[in-house]
Amino acid sequence: MLPLRDRIKVFINNRWLVFVAAMWIQSCAGIGYLFGSISPVIKASLGYNQKQLARLGVAKDLGDSVGFLAGSLCEVLPLWGVLLIGALQNFVGYGWVWLIVTNGVPTMPLWVMCILIFVGTNGETYLNTAALVSCVQNFPKNRGPVVGILKGFAGLGGAILTQIYAMIKVPDEAAIIFMVAVGPTMVVITLMLLIRPVGGHRQCRPSDDLNFTFIYSVCLLLAAYLMGVMIVEDTVDLNHTVITLFTILLFVLLLLPIVIPILLSFSSEQRPIEESLLPVPQKEESSKSGHDVNEVIFSELEDEKPMEVDLLPASERQKRIAQLQSKLFQAAAKGAVRVKRRKGPHRGEDFTLMQALIKADFWLIFLSLLLGSGSGLTVIDNLGQMSQSLGYENTHVFVSMISIWNFLGRIGGGYFSEIIVRDYAYPRPVAMAVAQGIMAVGHFFFAMGWPGVMYVGTLLIGLGYGAHWAIVPATASELFGLKKFAALYNFLTLANPAGSLLFSGLIASSIYDYEAEKQAQMHYQPHQNSYSLHRMLDVALGVENTLKCKGTICFFFTSLIMSGLCIIAVVLSLILVRRTKIVYTHLYGKSRT
Repeated sequence: MLPLRDRIKVFINNRWLVFVAAMWIQSCAGIGYLFGSISPVIKASLGYNQKQLARLGVAKDLGDSVGFLAGSLCEVLPLWGVLLIGALQNFVGYGWVWLIVTNGVPTMPLWVMCILIFVGTNGETYLNTAALVSCVQNFPKNRGPVVGILKGFAGLGGAILTQIYAMIKVPDEAAIIFMVAVGPTMVVITLMLLIRPVGGHRQCRPSDDLNFTFIYSVCLLLAAYLMGVMIVEDTVDLNHTVITLFTILLFVLLLLPIVIPILLSFSSEQRPIEESLLPVPQKEESSKSGHDVNEVIFSELEDEKPMEVDLLPASERQKRIAQLQSKLFQAAAKGAVRVKRRKGPHRGEDFTLMQALIKADFWLIFLSLLLGSGSGLTVIDNLGQMSQSLGYENTHVFVSMISIWNFLGRIGGGYFSEIIVRDYAYPRPVAMAVAQGIMAVGHFFFAMGWPGVMYVGTLLIGLGYGAHWAIVPATASELFGLKKFAALYNFLTLANPAGSLLFSGLIASSIYDYEAEKQAQMHYQPHQNSYSLHRMLDVALGVENTLKCKGTICFFFTSLIMSGLCIIAVVLSLILVRRTKIVYTHLYGKSRT
Protein backbone atom coordinates (compact mmCIF):
# COMPACT_ATOMS: atom_id res chain seq x y z
CA MET A 1 0.00 0.00 0.00
CA LEU A 2 1.31 3.42 -0.95
CA PRO A 3 1.26 6.12 1.75
CA LEU A 4 -1.40 8.82 1.45
CA ARG A 5 1.09 11.43 0.27
CA ASP A 6 2.22 9.25 -2.63
CA ARG A 7 -1.34 8.41 -3.57
CA ILE A 8 -2.20 12.12 -3.72
CA LYS A 9 0.81 12.62 -6.00
CA VAL A 10 -0.39 9.78 -8.23
CA PHE A 11 -3.86 11.38 -8.28
CA ILE A 12 -2.51 14.80 -9.32
CA ASN A 13 -0.47 13.23 -12.14
CA ASN A 14 -3.22 10.89 -13.33
CA ARG A 15 -4.10 11.39 -16.99
CA TRP A 16 -7.78 10.81 -16.25
CA LEU A 17 -7.74 13.78 -13.87
CA VAL A 18 -6.34 15.91 -16.69
CA PHE A 19 -9.08 14.60 -19.00
CA VAL A 20 -11.87 15.33 -16.51
CA ALA A 21 -10.52 18.83 -15.82
CA ALA A 22 -10.37 19.44 -19.58
CA MET A 23 -14.02 18.33 -19.86
CA TRP A 24 -15.02 20.88 -17.23
CA ILE A 25 -13.09 23.64 -18.99
CA GLN A 26 -14.66 22.70 -22.32
CA SER A 27 -18.12 22.88 -20.77
CA CYS A 28 -17.39 26.59 -20.20
CA ALA A 29 -15.79 27.08 -23.62
CA GLY A 30 -19.05 27.15 -25.58
CA ILE A 31 -19.54 30.87 -25.03
CA GLY A 32 -20.03 31.39 -28.77
CA TYR A 33 -23.27 29.39 -28.59
CA LEU A 34 -24.69 31.94 -26.14
CA PHE A 35 -24.56 34.80 -28.65
CA GLY A 36 -28.23 34.23 -29.46
CA SER A 37 -29.03 34.89 -25.79
CA ILE A 38 -26.89 38.01 -25.32
CA SER A 39 -27.55 39.61 -28.73
CA PRO A 40 -31.11 40.79 -27.86
CA VAL A 41 -29.73 42.60 -24.80
CA ILE A 42 -27.02 44.30 -26.87
CA LYS A 43 -29.51 45.22 -29.59
CA ALA A 44 -32.01 46.75 -27.17
CA SER A 45 -29.43 48.60 -25.04
CA LEU A 46 -27.41 50.10 -27.89
CA GLY A 47 -30.23 50.57 -30.39
CA TYR A 48 -28.70 48.38 -33.11
CA ASN A 49 -30.61 47.20 -36.15
CA GLN A 50 -30.43 43.67 -37.49
CA LYS A 51 -27.62 44.40 -39.95
CA GLN A 52 -25.44 45.87 -37.21
CA LEU A 53 -26.15 42.89 -35.00
CA ALA A 54 -25.23 40.57 -37.86
CA ARG A 55 -21.79 42.21 -38.02
CA LEU A 56 -21.29 41.38 -34.36
CA GLY A 57 -22.24 37.80 -35.23
CA VAL A 58 -19.56 37.68 -37.93
CA ALA A 59 -16.99 38.98 -35.43
CA LYS A 60 -18.09 36.23 -33.04
CA ASP A 61 -17.70 33.52 -35.70
CA LEU A 62 -14.22 34.76 -36.63
CA GLY A 63 -13.16 34.92 -33.00
CA ASP A 64 -14.40 31.38 -32.48
CA SER A 65 -12.32 30.01 -35.37
CA VAL A 66 -9.13 32.06 -35.78
CA GLY A 67 -6.70 30.29 -33.46
CA PHE A 68 -3.30 30.69 -35.11
CA LEU A 69 -1.87 32.57 -32.14
CA ALA A 70 -3.24 29.99 -29.71
CA GLY A 71 -1.60 27.21 -31.70
CA SER A 72 1.73 29.02 -31.83
CA LEU A 73 1.72 29.82 -28.12
CA CYS A 74 1.18 26.15 -27.26
CA GLU A 75 4.68 25.51 -28.61
CA VAL A 76 6.45 28.17 -26.53
CA LEU A 77 4.35 28.49 -23.36
CA PRO A 78 3.18 25.96 -20.78
CA LEU A 79 -0.43 25.03 -21.35
CA TRP A 80 -1.55 26.77 -18.16
CA GLY A 81 -0.18 30.00 -19.64
CA VAL A 82 -2.22 29.47 -22.81
CA LEU A 83 -5.34 28.85 -20.71
CA LEU A 84 -4.68 31.98 -18.66
CA ILE A 85 -4.44 34.11 -21.81
CA GLY A 86 -7.73 32.67 -23.06
CA ALA A 87 -9.44 33.32 -19.73
CA LEU A 88 -8.20 36.92 -19.66
CA GLN A 89 -9.36 37.50 -23.24
CA ASN A 90 -12.80 36.21 -22.33
CA PHE A 91 -12.92 38.39 -19.20
CA VAL A 92 -11.70 41.58 -20.92
CA GLY A 93 -13.76 41.18 -24.10
CA TYR A 94 -17.15 40.30 -22.61
CA GLY A 95 -16.50 42.24 -19.41
CA TRP A 96 -16.06 45.41 -21.43
CA VAL A 97 -19.19 44.63 -23.44
CA TRP A 98 -21.09 44.27 -20.14
CA LEU A 99 -19.81 47.66 -18.95
CA ILE A 100 -20.92 49.29 -22.21
CA VAL A 101 -24.37 47.70 -22.12
CA THR A 102 -24.92 48.73 -18.49
CA ASN A 103 -23.58 52.27 -19.13
CA GLY A 104 -20.60 51.67 -16.88
CA VAL A 105 -18.38 53.18 -19.58
CA PRO A 106 -19.21 55.41 -22.56
CA THR A 107 -20.82 53.77 -25.60
CA MET A 108 -18.31 52.66 -28.23
CA PRO A 109 -18.61 52.63 -32.04
CA LEU A 110 -19.76 49.45 -33.74
CA TRP A 111 -16.25 48.53 -34.92
CA VAL A 112 -15.00 48.64 -31.34
CA MET A 113 -17.86 46.37 -30.25
CA CYS A 114 -16.90 43.95 -33.03
CA ILE A 115 -13.32 43.89 -31.75
CA LEU A 116 -14.48 43.27 -28.18
CA ILE A 117 -16.76 40.42 -29.26
CA PHE A 118 -13.92 38.97 -31.36
CA VAL A 119 -11.45 39.17 -28.46
CA GLY A 120 -13.88 37.68 -25.95
CA THR A 121 -14.89 34.76 -28.17
CA ASN A 122 -11.32 34.21 -29.38
CA GLY A 123 -10.44 33.23 -25.82
CA GLU A 124 -12.41 30.06 -26.54
CA THR A 125 -9.79 28.96 -29.10
CA TYR A 126 -7.11 29.02 -26.39
CA LEU A 127 -9.23 26.84 -24.12
CA ASN A 128 -10.05 24.38 -26.93
CA THR A 129 -6.47 24.15 -28.13
CA ALA A 130 -4.89 23.62 -24.70
CA ALA A 131 -7.48 21.00 -23.72
CA LEU A 132 -7.09 19.05 -26.97
CA VAL A 133 -3.29 19.21 -27.05
CA SER A 134 -2.89 17.94 -23.49
CA CYS A 135 -5.43 15.12 -23.76
CA VAL A 136 -4.40 13.89 -27.22
CA GLN A 137 -0.83 13.60 -25.91
CA ASN A 138 -2.02 11.81 -22.77
CA PHE A 139 -4.27 9.42 -24.74
CA PRO A 140 -2.37 8.80 -28.00
CA LYS A 141 -4.13 5.47 -28.53
CA ASN A 142 -7.64 6.82 -27.85
CA ARG A 143 -7.69 9.98 -29.93
CA GLY A 144 -11.19 9.50 -31.34
CA PRO A 145 -13.05 9.15 -28.04
CA VAL A 146 -10.99 11.88 -26.35
CA VAL A 147 -11.49 14.45 -29.11
CA GLY A 148 -15.16 13.57 -29.48
CA ILE A 149 -15.90 13.94 -25.78
CA LEU A 150 -13.99 17.22 -25.41
CA LYS A 151 -15.52 18.79 -28.52
CA GLY A 152 -18.90 17.49 -27.41
CA PHE A 153 -18.69 19.33 -24.09
CA ALA A 154 -17.71 22.50 -25.96
CA GLY A 155 -20.83 22.13 -28.09
CA LEU A 156 -22.99 21.53 -25.02
CA GLY A 157 -21.47 24.46 -23.13
CA GLY A 158 -24.19 26.88 -24.26
CA ALA A 159 -26.94 24.68 -22.85
CA ILE A 160 -25.06 24.19 -19.57
CA LEU A 161 -24.41 27.91 -19.10
CA THR A 162 -28.03 28.70 -20.01
CA GLN A 163 -29.29 26.37 -17.27
CA ILE A 164 -26.92 27.94 -14.73
CA TYR A 165 -28.17 31.39 -15.73
CA ALA A 166 -31.76 30.21 -15.25
CA MET A 167 -30.88 29.47 -11.63
CA ILE A 168 -29.19 32.82 -10.90
CA LYS A 169 -31.41 34.88 -13.16
CA VAL A 170 -31.91 38.44 -11.95
CA PRO A 171 -34.15 41.24 -13.27
CA ASP A 172 -31.18 42.85 -15.05
CA GLU A 173 -31.04 41.08 -18.44
CA ALA A 174 -27.44 42.18 -18.95
CA ALA A 175 -26.43 39.82 -16.11
CA ILE A 176 -26.01 37.01 -18.65
CA ILE A 177 -23.15 38.96 -20.26
CA PHE A 178 -21.55 39.35 -16.83
CA MET A 179 -21.90 35.59 -16.27
CA VAL A 180 -20.25 34.87 -19.64
CA ALA A 181 -17.35 37.17 -18.70
CA VAL A 182 -16.78 35.94 -15.14
CA GLY A 183 -17.97 32.32 -14.98
CA PRO A 184 -15.64 30.64 -17.52
CA THR A 185 -12.74 32.81 -16.34
CA MET A 186 -13.08 31.56 -12.75
CA VAL A 187 -13.35 27.92 -13.82
CA VAL A 188 -10.29 28.11 -16.08
CA ILE A 189 -8.11 29.86 -13.48
CA THR A 190 -9.11 27.22 -10.91
CA LEU A 191 -8.25 24.25 -13.14
CA MET A 192 -5.52 25.53 -15.46
CA LEU A 193 -2.58 23.98 -13.55
CA LEU A 194 -4.07 20.52 -14.05
CA ILE A 195 -4.07 20.76 -17.86
CA ARG A 196 -0.71 19.39 -19.00
CA PRO A 197 0.90 16.28 -20.50
CA VAL A 198 1.62 13.74 -17.76
CA GLY A 199 3.18 10.88 -19.70
CA GLY A 200 -0.21 9.35 -20.28
CA HIS A 201 1.09 6.76 -22.74
CA ARG A 202 2.69 5.03 -19.73
CA GLN A 203 -0.56 4.93 -17.76
CA CYS A 204 -2.56 2.47 -19.87
CA ARG A 205 -4.55 0.05 -17.71
CA PRO A 206 -6.92 -2.85 -18.42
CA SER A 207 -9.78 -0.75 -17.05
CA ASP A 208 -9.43 2.01 -19.69
CA ASP A 209 -12.19 0.63 -21.91
CA LEU A 210 -14.54 0.43 -18.93
CA ASN A 211 -13.65 4.00 -17.96
CA PHE A 212 -14.46 5.30 -21.44
CA THR A 213 -17.75 3.40 -21.32
CA PHE A 214 -18.57 5.15 -18.04
CA ILE A 215 -17.71 8.56 -19.54
CA TYR A 216 -19.91 7.86 -22.56
CA SER A 217 -22.76 6.83 -20.27
CA VAL A 218 -22.45 10.09 -18.33
CA CYS A 219 -22.44 12.05 -21.61
CA LEU A 220 -25.61 10.35 -22.87
CA LEU A 221 -27.30 10.84 -19.49
CA LEU A 222 -26.25 14.50 -19.46
CA ALA A 223 -27.64 15.10 -22.96
CA ALA A 224 -30.94 13.38 -22.14
CA TYR A 225 -31.21 15.28 -18.85
CA LEU A 226 -30.62 18.68 -20.46
CA MET A 227 -33.09 17.90 -23.23
CA GLY A 228 -35.74 16.94 -20.66
CA VAL A 229 -35.07 19.96 -18.47
CA MET A 230 -35.31 22.36 -21.41
CA ILE A 231 -38.62 20.91 -22.52
CA VAL A 232 -40.07 21.02 -18.99
CA GLU A 233 -38.90 24.59 -18.35
CA ASP A 234 -40.30 25.68 -21.71
CA THR A 235 -43.74 24.14 -21.21
CA VAL A 236 -44.29 24.45 -17.45
CA ASP A 237 -44.05 27.55 -15.26
CA LEU A 238 -41.60 26.40 -12.56
CA ASN A 239 -40.67 28.18 -9.36
CA HIS A 240 -37.08 29.09 -8.53
CA THR A 241 -36.64 26.20 -6.07
CA VAL A 242 -37.34 23.57 -8.73
CA ILE A 243 -35.00 25.28 -11.22
CA THR A 244 -32.29 25.36 -8.55
CA LEU A 245 -32.79 21.64 -7.91
CA PHE A 246 -32.49 20.93 -11.64
CA THR A 247 -29.23 22.89 -11.75
CA ILE A 248 -27.79 21.08 -8.71
CA LEU A 249 -28.51 17.74 -10.41
CA LEU A 250 -26.72 19.11 -13.49
CA PHE A 251 -23.64 19.84 -11.37
CA VAL A 252 -23.79 16.30 -9.95
CA LEU A 253 -23.74 14.84 -13.46
CA LEU A 254 -20.82 17.08 -14.43
CA LEU A 255 -18.87 15.99 -11.34
CA LEU A 256 -19.48 12.25 -11.79
CA PRO A 257 -16.41 11.54 -14.00
CA ILE A 258 -14.05 12.55 -11.17
CA VAL A 259 -14.68 9.14 -9.59
CA ILE A 260 -12.43 7.55 -12.25
CA PRO A 261 -9.12 9.20 -11.25
CA ILE A 262 -10.07 8.86 -7.57
CA LEU A 263 -10.63 5.10 -7.86
CA LEU A 264 -7.51 4.60 -9.98
CA SER A 265 -5.33 6.51 -7.53
CA PHE A 266 -6.71 5.40 -4.19
CA SER A 267 -8.33 2.00 -4.77
CA SER A 268 -6.83 0.31 -7.82
CA GLU A 269 -3.73 -1.82 -7.42
CA GLN A 270 -3.36 -2.49 -11.14
CA ARG A 271 -0.05 -1.63 -12.67
CA PRO A 272 0.26 0.14 -16.03
CA ILE A 273 0.45 -2.35 -18.90
CA GLU A 274 1.90 -0.44 -21.81
CA GLU A 275 5.56 -0.28 -20.80
CA SER A 276 5.74 -4.05 -20.60
CA LEU A 277 4.46 -4.30 -24.14
CA LEU A 278 7.00 -1.90 -25.64
CA PRO A 279 10.43 -3.01 -26.82
CA VAL A 280 13.38 -1.73 -24.82
CA PRO A 281 14.75 1.26 -26.74
CA GLN A 282 18.38 1.47 -27.71
CA LYS A 283 19.05 4.79 -26.02
CA GLU A 284 22.59 5.26 -27.16
CA GLU A 285 21.84 4.59 -30.82
CA SER A 286 18.72 6.72 -30.91
CA SER A 287 20.44 9.62 -29.20
CA LYS A 288 23.24 9.56 -31.71
CA SER A 289 21.05 9.37 -34.77
CA GLY A 290 18.30 11.62 -33.52
CA HIS A 291 15.70 9.37 -35.26
CA ASP A 292 13.55 6.56 -34.03
CA VAL A 293 14.64 3.31 -35.68
CA ASN A 294 11.06 2.16 -36.19
CA GLU A 295 10.16 5.40 -37.99
CA VAL A 296 13.22 5.15 -40.25
CA ILE A 297 12.50 1.53 -41.17
CA PHE A 298 8.84 2.37 -41.87
CA SER A 299 9.90 5.21 -44.17
CA GLU A 300 12.29 2.88 -45.97
CA LEU A 301 9.58 0.21 -46.11
CA GLU A 302 7.22 2.56 -47.97
CA ASP A 303 9.88 3.05 -50.63
CA GLU A 304 11.06 -0.57 -50.95
CA LYS A 305 7.85 -2.59 -50.87
CA PRO A 306 6.58 -3.69 -54.31
CA MET A 307 3.37 -2.05 -55.57
CA GLU A 308 1.65 -5.44 -55.90
CA VAL A 309 1.81 -5.88 -52.11
CA ASP A 310 -1.10 -3.45 -51.71
CA LEU A 311 -3.22 -5.65 -53.98
CA LEU A 312 -2.82 -8.76 -51.82
CA PRO A 313 -5.43 -9.89 -49.25
CA ALA A 314 -5.09 -8.24 -45.86
CA SER A 315 -3.57 -11.23 -44.08
CA GLU A 316 -1.03 -11.93 -46.84
CA ARG A 317 -0.19 -8.23 -47.16
CA GLN A 318 0.55 -8.03 -43.42
CA LYS A 319 2.78 -11.10 -43.67
CA ARG A 320 4.77 -9.81 -46.65
CA ILE A 321 5.25 -6.37 -45.07
CA ALA A 322 6.42 -7.94 -41.79
CA GLN A 323 8.96 -10.08 -43.69
CA LEU A 324 10.31 -7.08 -45.59
CA GLN A 325 10.49 -5.01 -42.41
CA SER A 326 12.45 -7.78 -40.65
CA LYS A 327 14.96 -7.96 -43.51
CA LEU A 328 15.44 -4.20 -43.44
CA PHE A 329 16.08 -4.26 -39.70
CA GLN A 330 18.68 -7.00 -40.06
CA ALA A 331 20.39 -5.34 -43.01
CA ALA A 332 20.47 -1.97 -41.27
CA ALA A 333 21.91 -3.54 -38.11
CA LYS A 334 24.73 -5.20 -40.09
CA GLY A 335 25.44 -2.08 -42.09
CA ALA A 336 24.66 -3.93 -45.31
CA VAL A 337 22.28 -1.16 -46.37
CA ARG A 338 22.23 2.46 -45.58
CA VAL A 339 18.80 3.65 -44.62
CA LYS A 340 18.13 6.80 -46.58
CA ARG A 341 16.46 9.79 -45.00
CA ARG A 342 14.12 12.06 -46.86
CA LYS A 343 14.04 15.78 -46.40
CA GLY A 344 10.37 15.81 -45.45
CA PRO A 345 8.35 13.60 -43.08
CA HIS A 346 6.10 10.76 -44.17
CA ARG A 347 2.40 10.50 -43.37
CA GLY A 348 2.07 9.41 -39.77
CA GLU A 349 5.17 11.36 -38.69
CA ASP A 350 5.38 14.87 -37.28
CA PHE A 351 4.69 17.68 -39.79
CA THR A 352 4.98 21.41 -39.40
CA LEU A 353 2.11 23.50 -40.75
CA MET A 354 4.13 24.55 -43.80
CA GLN A 355 5.03 20.93 -44.57
CA ALA A 356 1.38 19.89 -44.24
CA LEU A 357 0.19 22.70 -46.53
CA ILE A 358 1.96 21.16 -49.52
CA LYS A 359 0.36 17.74 -48.99
CA ALA A 360 -2.73 16.72 -50.94
CA ASP A 361 -4.09 14.78 -47.94
CA PHE A 362 -4.20 17.93 -45.81
CA TRP A 363 -6.18 19.83 -48.44
CA LEU A 364 -8.54 16.91 -48.92
CA ILE A 365 -9.32 17.11 -45.19
CA PHE A 366 -9.73 20.90 -45.36
CA LEU A 367 -12.00 20.92 -48.43
CA SER A 368 -14.10 18.03 -47.17
CA LEU A 369 -14.50 19.81 -43.83
CA LEU A 370 -15.35 23.10 -45.58
CA LEU A 371 -18.15 21.48 -47.59
CA GLY A 372 -19.48 19.31 -44.77
CA SER A 373 -19.27 21.56 -41.72
CA GLY A 374 -19.92 24.71 -43.81
CA SER A 375 -23.23 23.34 -45.04
CA GLY A 376 -24.12 22.28 -41.50
CA LEU A 377 -23.30 25.70 -40.09
CA THR A 378 -25.51 27.24 -42.78
CA VAL A 379 -28.46 25.36 -41.31
CA ILE A 380 -27.50 26.31 -37.75
CA ASP A 381 -27.19 30.01 -38.65
CA ASN A 382 -30.52 30.05 -40.54
CA LEU A 383 -32.50 27.67 -38.34
CA GLY A 384 -34.79 30.44 -37.07
CA GLN A 385 -35.77 31.56 -40.57
CA MET A 386 -36.11 27.94 -41.75
CA SER A 387 -38.53 27.03 -38.97
CA GLN A 388 -40.51 30.27 -39.41
CA SER A 389 -40.82 29.73 -43.15
CA LEU A 390 -42.35 26.30 -42.47
CA GLY A 391 -44.85 27.74 -39.98
CA TYR A 392 -43.20 26.86 -36.65
CA GLU A 393 -43.43 29.52 -33.94
CA ASN A 394 -41.18 28.16 -31.16
CA THR A 395 -37.92 28.37 -33.07
CA HIS A 396 -35.77 28.20 -29.92
CA VAL A 397 -36.87 24.58 -29.43
CA PHE A 398 -35.11 23.56 -32.64
CA VAL A 399 -32.04 25.63 -31.73
CA SER A 400 -31.80 23.70 -28.47
CA MET A 401 -32.44 20.38 -30.20
CA ILE A 402 -29.73 20.84 -32.81
CA SER A 403 -27.30 21.72 -30.01
CA ILE A 404 -28.07 18.40 -28.30
CA TRP A 405 -27.72 16.45 -31.56
CA ASN A 406 -24.49 18.32 -32.25
CA PHE A 407 -23.20 17.13 -28.88
CA LEU A 408 -24.24 13.54 -29.51
CA GLY A 409 -22.72 13.68 -33.00
CA ARG A 410 -19.36 14.65 -31.56
CA ILE A 411 -19.54 11.89 -28.96
CA GLY A 412 -20.71 9.29 -31.48
CA GLY A 413 -18.24 10.40 -34.16
CA GLY A 414 -15.32 9.86 -31.84
CA TYR A 415 -16.66 6.53 -30.58
CA PHE A 416 -17.49 4.90 -33.93
CA SER A 417 -14.43 6.22 -35.73
CA GLU A 418 -12.31 4.67 -32.97
CA ILE A 419 -13.99 1.31 -33.56
CA ILE A 420 -13.17 1.61 -37.26
CA VAL A 421 -9.45 2.18 -36.68
CA ARG A 422 -9.04 -0.08 -33.63
CA ASP A 423 -11.02 -3.14 -34.68
CA TYR A 424 -10.53 -2.98 -38.44
CA ALA A 425 -7.39 -0.82 -38.92
CA TYR A 426 -9.38 1.10 -41.54
CA PRO A 427 -8.85 4.83 -42.22
CA ARG A 428 -10.78 7.09 -39.86
CA PRO A 429 -11.98 9.44 -42.67
CA VAL A 430 -14.49 6.77 -43.72
CA ALA A 431 -16.49 7.82 -40.66
CA MET A 432 -16.41 11.40 -41.97
CA ALA A 433 -17.80 10.16 -45.30
CA VAL A 434 -20.67 8.46 -43.43
CA ALA A 435 -21.40 11.67 -41.47
CA GLN A 436 -21.46 13.70 -44.68
CA GLY A 437 -23.80 11.17 -46.28
CA ILE A 438 -26.16 11.58 -43.32
CA MET A 439 -26.02 15.35 -43.76
CA ALA A 440 -26.80 15.03 -47.48
CA VAL A 441 -30.00 13.16 -46.53
CA GLY A 442 -30.83 15.81 -43.92
CA HIS A 443 -30.47 18.65 -46.42
CA PHE A 444 -32.69 16.76 -48.85
CA PHE A 445 -35.37 16.45 -46.13
CA PHE A 446 -35.23 20.21 -45.62
CA ALA A 447 -35.62 20.76 -49.37
CA MET A 448 -38.71 18.55 -49.58
CA GLY A 449 -40.43 20.17 -46.59
CA TRP A 450 -42.25 16.98 -45.58
CA PRO A 451 -44.27 16.85 -42.31
CA GLY A 452 -41.99 16.80 -39.28
CA VAL A 453 -39.05 17.88 -41.42
CA MET A 454 -37.66 20.20 -38.73
CA TYR A 455 -37.37 17.36 -36.24
CA VAL A 456 -35.80 14.92 -38.70
CA GLY A 457 -33.63 17.57 -40.35
CA THR A 458 -32.17 18.95 -37.12
CA LEU A 459 -31.44 15.39 -35.99
CA LEU A 460 -29.52 14.44 -39.16
CA ILE A 461 -27.72 17.75 -39.64
CA GLY A 462 -26.82 18.04 -35.94
CA LEU A 463 -25.38 14.52 -35.77
CA GLY A 464 -23.42 14.88 -39.02
CA TYR A 465 -22.09 18.35 -38.26
CA GLY A 466 -20.99 17.39 -34.77
CA ALA A 467 -19.24 14.24 -35.96
CA HIS A 468 -16.86 16.33 -38.10
CA TRP A 469 -15.34 17.95 -35.02
CA ALA A 470 -14.52 14.61 -33.43
CA ILE A 471 -13.18 12.91 -36.56
CA VAL A 472 -11.13 15.68 -38.21
CA PRO A 473 -8.82 16.58 -35.29
CA ALA A 474 -8.08 12.90 -34.61
CA THR A 475 -7.39 12.27 -38.30
CA ALA A 476 -5.06 15.26 -38.54
CA SER A 477 -3.09 14.09 -35.50
CA GLU A 478 -2.71 10.60 -36.98
CA LEU A 479 -1.61 11.67 -40.44
CA PHE A 480 0.47 14.72 -39.51
CA GLY A 481 1.66 14.00 -35.97
CA LEU A 482 1.24 15.54 -32.55
CA LYS A 483 4.26 17.84 -32.42
CA LYS A 484 2.56 20.73 -34.29
CA PHE A 485 -0.99 19.56 -33.70
CA ALA A 486 -2.15 22.91 -32.30
CA ALA A 487 -1.18 24.83 -35.45
CA LEU A 488 -2.61 22.15 -37.75
CA TYR A 489 -5.90 22.00 -35.86
CA ASN A 490 -6.38 25.76 -35.78
CA PHE A 491 -5.75 26.04 -39.52
CA LEU A 492 -8.38 23.38 -40.23
CA THR A 493 -10.95 25.24 -38.09
CA LEU A 494 -10.81 28.07 -40.64
CA ALA A 495 -12.93 25.84 -42.88
CA ASN A 496 -15.90 26.57 -40.60
CA PRO A 497 -16.18 30.36 -41.06
CA ALA A 498 -15.09 30.03 -44.71
CA GLY A 499 -17.93 27.61 -45.39
CA SER A 500 -20.39 29.76 -43.47
CA LEU A 501 -19.37 32.87 -45.41
CA LEU A 502 -19.72 31.15 -48.80
CA PHE A 503 -22.84 29.10 -48.21
CA SER A 504 -24.81 31.15 -45.68
CA GLY A 505 -23.58 34.65 -46.49
CA LEU A 506 -23.79 34.28 -50.28
CA ILE A 507 -25.98 31.35 -51.34
CA ALA A 508 -28.64 30.96 -48.63
CA SER A 509 -29.20 34.68 -47.94
CA SER A 510 -29.35 35.61 -51.65
CA ILE A 511 -31.89 32.91 -52.48
CA TYR A 512 -33.97 33.73 -49.40
CA ASP A 513 -34.09 37.46 -50.20
CA TYR A 514 -34.96 36.70 -53.84
CA GLU A 515 -37.88 34.48 -52.88
CA ALA A 516 -39.07 36.95 -50.21
CA GLU A 517 -38.93 39.81 -52.71
CA LYS A 518 -40.88 37.77 -55.25
CA GLN A 519 -43.56 36.90 -52.69
CA ALA A 520 -43.87 40.55 -51.69
CA GLN A 521 -44.30 41.63 -55.31
CA MET A 522 -47.00 39.00 -55.82
CA HIS A 523 -48.78 40.32 -52.72
CA TYR A 524 -48.97 43.82 -54.25
CA GLN A 525 -49.62 42.59 -57.79
CA PRO A 526 -53.22 43.96 -58.01
CA HIS A 527 -51.77 47.45 -57.71
CA GLN A 528 -48.54 47.39 -59.67
CA ASN A 529 -47.06 50.54 -58.16
CA SER A 530 -48.09 49.84 -54.57
CA TYR A 531 -45.11 47.64 -53.76
CA SER A 532 -42.51 50.14 -55.03
CA LEU A 533 -44.26 53.01 -53.24
CA HIS A 534 -44.47 50.99 -50.04
CA ARG A 535 -40.74 50.22 -50.10
CA MET A 536 -39.83 53.83 -50.94
CA LEU A 537 -41.82 55.08 -47.95
CA ASP A 538 -40.09 52.61 -45.65
CA VAL A 539 -36.66 53.78 -46.81
CA ALA A 540 -37.60 57.47 -46.54
CA LEU A 541 -38.95 57.03 -43.01
CA GLY A 542 -36.03 54.85 -41.94
CA VAL A 543 -38.31 51.93 -41.14
CA GLU A 544 -36.69 48.47 -40.96
CA ASN A 545 -39.26 46.33 -42.70
CA THR A 546 -37.40 43.09 -43.30
CA LEU A 547 -38.96 40.92 -45.96
CA LYS A 548 -39.99 37.45 -44.83
CA CYS A 549 -40.37 34.35 -46.96
CA LYS A 550 -43.00 31.69 -46.36
CA GLY A 551 -43.14 28.09 -47.53
CA THR A 552 -40.71 25.35 -48.54
CA ILE A 553 -39.53 27.38 -51.55
CA CYS A 554 -37.52 29.69 -49.25
CA PHE A 555 -34.76 27.11 -48.68
CA PHE A 556 -35.59 24.57 -51.41
CA PHE A 557 -32.73 25.41 -53.78
CA THR A 558 -30.35 26.17 -50.91
CA SER A 559 -30.97 22.78 -49.32
CA LEU A 560 -30.54 20.97 -52.64
CA ILE A 561 -27.23 22.79 -53.20
CA MET A 562 -26.08 21.90 -49.66
CA SER A 563 -27.04 18.26 -50.26
CA GLY A 564 -24.97 18.22 -53.44
CA LEU A 565 -22.01 19.78 -51.65
CA CYS A 566 -22.18 17.08 -48.98
CA ILE A 567 -22.10 14.40 -51.69
CA ILE A 568 -18.95 16.03 -53.11
CA ALA A 569 -17.52 16.01 -49.57
CA VAL A 570 -18.23 12.26 -49.37
CA VAL A 571 -16.24 11.71 -52.56
CA LEU A 572 -13.30 13.74 -51.21
CA SER A 573 -13.36 11.78 -47.95
CA LEU A 574 -13.35 8.46 -49.80
CA ILE A 575 -10.38 9.61 -51.90
CA LEU A 576 -8.59 10.36 -48.63
CA VAL A 577 -9.52 6.88 -47.35
CA ARG A 578 -7.96 5.26 -50.39
CA ARG A 579 -4.78 7.32 -50.07
CA THR A 580 -4.22 6.61 -46.37
CA LYS A 581 -4.99 2.89 -46.09
CA ILE A 582 -1.33 1.91 -45.72
CA VAL A 583 -0.78 4.51 -42.98
CA TYR A 584 -3.66 3.20 -40.85
CA THR A 585 -2.56 -0.37 -41.48
CA HIS A 586 0.85 0.50 -40.06
CA LEU A 587 -0.58 2.46 -37.11
CA TYR A 588 -3.32 0.07 -36.04
CA GLY A 589 -2.99 -3.19 -37.98
CA LYS A 590 -0.67 -4.85 -35.48
CA SER A 591 -3.03 -4.12 -32.60
CA ARG A 592 -5.39 -6.84 -33.82
CA THR A 593 -2.79 -9.60 -33.83
